[in-house]
Amino acid sequence: MSAPRPIVVSAARRRTALDALRRGAVPESGLDLLATGLDRFESALDAELEAVASGASVFKAVRGEYGSGKTFFTRWLGERAKQRNFAVSEIQISETETPLHKLETVYRRLTERLATASFPPSALRPVVDAWFYALEEDALAAGADEQDLDGEVERLLTARLTEVSRHAPSFATALRGYRSALAEGDEATASAVLAWLGGQPHVAAAARRAAGVRGDLDHFGALGFLQGLLTVLRDSGHRGLFVVLDEVETLQRVRSDARDKALNALRQLIDEVHSGRFPGLYLVITGTPAFFDGQQGVQRLAPLAQRLATDFTTDPRFDNPRAVQLRLTGFTQESLTSLGMNIRDLYASGAAAPDRIRALADDAYISDLARAVGGSLGGKVGVAPRLFLKKLVGDVLDRIDQFEDFDPRLHYRLTVTSNELTDVERNLSAAVSADGIDLEL
Repeated sequence: MSAPRPIVVSAARRRTALDALRRGAVPESGLDLLATGLDRFESALDAELEAVASGASVFKAVRGEYGSGKTFFTRWLGERAKQRNFAVSEIQISETETPLHKLETVYRRLTERLATASFPPSALRPVVDAWFYALEEDALAAGADEQDLDGEVERLLTARLTEVSRHAPSFATALRGYRSALAEGDEATASAVLAWLGGQPHVAAAARRAAGVRGDLDHFGALGFLQGLLTVLRDSGHRGLFVVLDEVETLQRVRSDARDKALNALRQLIDEVHSGRFPGLYLVITGTPAFFDGQQGVQRLAPLAQRLATDFTTDPRFDNPRAVQLRLTGFTQESLTSLGMNIRDLYASGAAAPDRIRALADDAYISDLARAVGGSLGGKVGVAPRLFLKKLVGDVLDRIDQFEDFDPRLHYRLTVTSNELTDVERNLSAAVSADGIDLEL
């Protein structure tokens, strides 16, 4: 058995990570504790984050089969962004809930999912409040007295949103309306105006009139509002905004007219990012190889295919992490075992009997369990991490921790039932009996 790996982590971070794995989910935080095989990306991606923090903008596409770790990867990168005082937002693209060709809906989801190191979603109101506080502090530092403060804050607001107002004048108008409502003690109107600023539809007409804005946000206005949000974030002390558009491959299943609009919207977003319109934005999309290479996806729109073209003909070891597309190759038996050992050591670091955890779930057992879970999915080890970690934490480590006489080699038989599988996992395991797979040790 390998020597114990020293892990120093707070009880809260450890519990959050293990609770998510026990449910078969990707943790929202603590991804650095679980990262395996991502070190080859770190240098290039950290350099890009620093460039964005200095006013640049970056677009990145992450490709990988189902189960290859795309969600894990983007949350891991989002954590690195948050450590640099970025705001982050993760958006699931969906035909019904968040269609990509309706950028006003994408912007709304962005504000709903907006999070910072200090505030969970939605952090829009704390960010806006911090921005007004910063304006007041700047006005006072410039010599304004209490009588002149409101006028000086208005002057600063106008100056800092000049560029935004060329594209979306109602963004600045709504901010003024929000501040006025707060000053008058009208919390209901202030909340409604802020909801409108976040792209929410059907805001009460009275609140919109009070703020001096009309109608709902549209597709083109959404880009201006994103520009305004980036300005507010920067001036309130955040170094950038990290946004993930996850599961973009769902575009392949929508009607052809909606698909074409969505692909063109994606092309437009990429061009706007590269034009420098969104300083401080790091935008990531995720999708399957079929989406990037197939005729029902990116290849359907030649200009988009050109912008995303990346050479993947070489050995994956030599993939360029600075390229517009990154390839996730999925787990191997070795990397899955290594991940399992990391989780075992993380678990042991807070267990009452860490030596028993490491002895009964030793490296050899972890390897056998990884192999067995991969076998239950038709030998597709690359898509096994979710199920493997769920079984490891919930079925094995929890029992070792709670029952002194439990030995997984004697008392545990791996079973994989259909109702605990995702659709992809279920398809892979179709040829394997769901009644139970023996773990041969």
